[in-house]
Amino acid sequence: MIRILLAEGAPLLRGGLVALLEDVKDLDVVAAIGSGEQVLRTARGQRPDVALIDVGLPGLDGFAAARALREAVPECSTVLMAGRCRTGDLRRAVAAHACGLVLKDTSPGDLVDAIRRAADGARVIDPDMAFTELGSARNPLTDREVEVLSLASRGASAAQIAEDLVLTIGTVRNHLSRINRKIGAQNRVQAIRMAEDAGWL
Repeated sequence: MIRILLAEGAPLLRGGLVALLEDVKDLDVVAAIGSGEQVLRTARGQRPDVALIDVGLPGLDGFAAARALREAVPECSTVLMAGRCRTGDLRRAVAAHACGLVLKDTSPGDLVDAIRRAADGARVIDPDMAFTELGSARNPLTDREVEVLSLASRGASAAQIAEDLVLTIGTVRNHLSRINRKIGAQNRVQAIRMAEDAGWL
């Protein structure tokens, strides 16, 4: 029996998925939750084999939840679900150590197959997501620029980033200006959004 933790923000879809999965004899939904903040606590208590997580969860998004789950309950395989093909989602899924990424409009049979394969330790990637990723732009940012922008995305000020990375505030500001020029962003907030959408963070 494969024990499943389901994390889906939309109550109607969550209920439909529970009904679908509970109808399969070798699957058991041990918990169905609606927010990213509940993932870790529930997983620690239920010890699922597979976590099926919506990338667009309210609060802590699916990518962050998958990353935290990997660290806290490493024996649980995570399959992320996305509502549409979006550039960068596959990169973000890999960075979060998810073993799968599927579209929500996949067939019930394919979803069940993805869960079974994930439970066996296999990787499961929707072909449309893979082609979207292959056609996406290459990351123009250096490793240091990614570090700076990543800290900025978590709300760190230029002074905090400088302290964390052992840089001067001027150097951090130069990095942020260079990032904006490279990707055509008008400010830090837009640069963060563009980098996240492209899967560079």
